[in-house]
Amino acid sequence: MRYYFAPMEGLTDSIYRRLHHRYFSGVDAYYMPFISPTVHRCLTNREAREVPFADTVEFRAVPQLMTKVADDFLWAAQECKDRGYDEVNLNVGCPSGTVVAKKKGAGMLENPDQLDRFLDAVFEKSPLPISLKTRLGLTAPQEFPRILDVYNQYPIKELTVHPRVRKQFYDGNVDMEMFRYALENSKNPVVFNGNLRTLSEVKAFEKEFPEVEAVMIGRGLIGNPAMLEPGGEWKLEDFHDALLEAYIAEFGGARNAMFRMKENWRHMIWMFDGNEKLMKKLRKCTDVGEYRQIVREIFHSLPMQQELQPDW
Repeated sequence: MRYYFAPMEGLTDSIYRRLHHRYFSGVDAYYMPFISPTVHRCLTNREAREVPFADTVEFRAVPQLMTKVADDFLWAAQECKDRGYDEVNLNVGCPSGTVVAKKKGAGMLENPDQLDRFLDAVFEKSPLPISLKTRLGLTAPQEFPRILDVYNQYPIKELTVHPRVRKQFYDGNVDMEMFRYALENSKNPVVFNGNLRTLSEVKAFEKEFPEVEAVMIGRGLIGNPAMLEPGGEWKLEDFHDALLEAYIAEFGGARNAMFRMKENWRHMIWMFDGNEKLMKKLRKCTDVGEYRQIVREIFHSLPMQQELQPDW
């Protein structure tokens, strides 16, 4: 089984990926949060930082693109190739309202015929193999068979299926019946993504679906960065501190770095039993010194649970 770290906007940036790989083992590939190429044909400074030259990265990373314009995709794919990458991932799953309103991400699922025309154009000329991350549809799982018929016309390197529809966002149960449909009917290799929160859940999935060769994990790995390295939880505090210092250097100040780290704590806090009081203090604090003190108290006074116990 191969384990992929899902792209999560605002969380799994280049700093996070680099330090996660340094501290923890088990991830076979890190998928980057999407970039959205435009007619201007240039990467922004932020995008260039987030898609560094591949030979400067010590682990396998895959750029993700989100666009509905074939020419923009092809330009960006060539940029990725020029930077040394061997694959590009197409985002057809982002449920954000602003994204869907522009008919990008999961918004592309509304019109399978138009999606077909887009894929025909990009697969004809893409300089790199294309993998694809999708949802089941916009509003109902019954949309998926028609969408899968479109995907089956193209040599998709890997089809990552998040078995929810767009209107669910990240809530509710994943549709395992429809995932089975994808597995049985896809002409391309299928990767599973969705609600794998703990290592025991990953192992249970592997037992139920031994034919699946890869899974993509997002919130579960943010919540427990050591998930794929049993016994590696002792490194969590060092990882946190390295991440905080790297963000302080990147942002030019501790305050913004602290607020960035609070996003991680929304997921990580579930590793700790009896976290309610300290998490409330953490959410309210605006002073970096106080933040550091609360974090030390979390790591040194709260018992760490065997597995993540989130409410999502």
